[in-house]
Amino acid sequence: MSISGADSMSSASDLPFLGPRQVMELQEYSRKPKRSLSPTLGELLRRVGDSHSISNTNGEINHVLEIEDPIWVPSSYPFVLSFHNLYYSVKIRRKFPFIRKINTPDDPLDESIDPITNTKILLNNISGEAREGEILAVLGASGSGKSTLIDALADRISKESLKGTVTLNGTVLESKLLKVISAYVMQDDLLFPMLTVEETLMFSAEFRLPRSLSKSRKKARVEALVDQLGLRNAAKTVIGDEGHRGVSGGERRRVSIGTDIIHDPILLFLDEPTSGLDSTSAYMVVKVLQRIARSGSIVLMSIHQPSYRILRVLDRMIFLSRGQTVFSGSPSSLPQFFADFGHPIPANEDRTEFVLDFVRELEGSPGATKALVDFNRSRQTKEKRFQGFRNGSMPSLKDAISSSISKGKLVTGSTSTDANLSSVPRFANPFWIEMIVIAKRSILNSIRSPELFGVRLGAVIVTGIILATIFWKLDTSPKGVQERIGFFAFAMSTTFYTCAEAIPVFLMQRYIFMRETAYNAYRRSSYVLSQSLLSIPSILILSSAFAAITFFAVGLGGGISGFLFFFMFMVASFWAGSSFVTFLSGVIYNVMVGYTVVVAILAYFVLFSGFFISRDRIPPYWLWFHYLSLVKYPYQGVLQNEFEDPNKCFVKGIQVFDGSPLKAVPDSLKLKLLKSMSQTLHMNITSSTCLTTGTDILKQTGVSDIDKWHSFWVTIALGFFFRVLFYFALLVGSKNKRR
Repeated sequence: MSISGADSMSSASDLPFLGPRQVMELQEYSRKPKRSLSPTLGELLRRVGDSHSISNTNGEINHVLEIEDPIWVPSSYPFVLSFHNLYYSVKIRRKFPFIRKINTPDDPLDESIDPITNTKILLNNISGEAREGEILAVLGASGSGKSTLIDALADRISKESLKGTVTLNGTVLESKLLKVISAYVMQDDLLFPMLTVEETLMFSAEFRLPRSLSKSRKKARVEALVDQLGLRNAAKTVIGDEGHRGVSGGERRRVSIGTDIIHDPILLFLDEPTSGLDSTSAYMVVKVLQRIARSGSIVLMSIHQPSYRILRVLDRMIFLSRGQTVFSGSPSSLPQFFADFGHPIPANEDRTEFVLDFVRELEGSPGATKALVDFNRSRQTKEKRFQGFRNGSMPSLKDAISSSISKGKLVTGSTSTDANLSSVPRFANPFWIEMIVIAKRSILNSIRSPELFGVRLGAVIVTGIILATIFWKLDTSPKGVQERIGFFAFAMSTTFYTCAEAIPVFLMQRYIFMRETAYNAYRRSSYVLSQSLLSIPSILILSSAFAAITFFAVGLGGGISGFLFFFMFMVASFWAGSSFVTFLSGVIYNVMVGYTVVVAILAYFVLFSGFFISRDRIPPYWLWFHYLSLVKYPYQGVLQNEFEDPNKCFVKGIQVFDGSPLKAVPDSLKLKLLKSMSQTLHMNITSSTCLTTGTDILKQTGVSDIDKWHSFWVTIALGFFFRVLFYFALLVGSKNKRR
């Protein structure tokens, strides 16, 4: 059976695995029973060596893997996720707290709101279980608590706010262990648009699979996953976004799932994975989830209104209404449940649509939902909660995880099958491996999206050309001194303003970063260090371009050594500026707000840099801001680099009158004035006498409090300081937990 069409899986949707290579053909295949176990990715990889090659009619080599008819064999150590009496409420924040909500027929009073404590109950004593090999779907209308329940089970709600217990095989799950054995797929597809499907999954494999697994084995695992997800024909296609055509919506959703299951997690949580998809694409996604569940995982997902085909795939359902369970059981028991309740489902009506409409109708009448909730609770107490397991027969979590790892699931890099946290590492790779992978991915994204760096480089080159032509070959006259000071002030401030172009870089990756770090794909410190190192080449290019264009054209002093020091200060300025902007992008979530804040703060930095008003003239109560200014130190350093020579003269003889109305008088009269001044001051002042040196200029401008080397190292240190702040901003702002 060959697969064709990028998004076509109708004929292949029941296959547990669609081969590890380009087009997998199965010579014989029998439809599996509903509860047959699909092989895990680890087991499939062991069979890759048993595949053989054949040639198709086009002469292409295809790899064939023969798979025997799967037979339902219950796992010796099955997983059972149980949750009991989950309760979660939040404080209501009203814009107008003194206006009380009025109960009207069209807008009945929400029973989940407690007017005494001013809280809204999102989960109200929810209980249930999910088993290995099955899909548990949480259904309900918008605002019923579907996503909240998934978040509660996935440990995305702080333990201080969530009441109740969540256990796996009777053991309360710790947050650290849950992050290792589970994965969470968000509702939005958070992917890099310029990476291909295969590249996206390969980077995920390099993050989540251990270093002990060879490159070829990781590649084989990705190939296996591509076929399992039905993405073979789209493997070389970029993900795409609004400006770039890429894969379809259903394919994008399957890629999102694939990035989180590359390590074969035991628990898979999904927040409305079919949202925004058409019926066929949604069905394909759920069929993929069924295969994942049959491979030995527990799949839990929220879904709004599944189609009839999707309903047949689900194993268990929980219907919620304003945070309460109105039905819990298998889809096949849904008609009998409502028949016993006295409201049978019409034969020609969609079951889920009937339930949603019926529950919505009950919500319109105060107290009406309580009867359905109580009926479901009484029905559940009569049934055996753990069918197929005798009391005391449930395996321990340690034995279940050991068995799962031995079958090839949960690839963590542990050489032991012990379920203790000490042997199941939090991260699959050391930090330096993570840094390399992050750097590779960032470089690939930059190559395919060069416009961000191109804009910065273009702005620096254009600014440099403008400054070079305006301040062309400045002389050493008093007027030239003022123009040099003006050039340095504008040049240093420009370096910081051009760094504002880097604001969107992290903002576009923020939610991808949060998704990846939430379940230990890599360390936050690895991301910060990698991004910091990656910024150095671009900083060197920008600094070289600006320094080469302006230094010699403007006629700055110091020769080669002066040029090298000017270049070093440009590097330090770009480093401090990019670090500052990166830190702000870690605490500000909106691009436009980020630009506004950056421009405003940089304007204050320029104001207090010492150019507009010297340090000696700044009021004492504002002097602290002068030392906080990022522009102060590079501005002060380049001024000292230019005017540090005490033997270089900038004002001689009659040039002393250039800054006064006496500049217009004839030179002969200026010489007479100099002679008169000499007699009065008892000094011999001639037309060649040096009256102002570079040292005098530094004192006049008030930039002699710190020497140029200290200014350089302070600028570098500020860059590191803001990188550290960026790390703590990520540490605090990316916890992904509700309060």
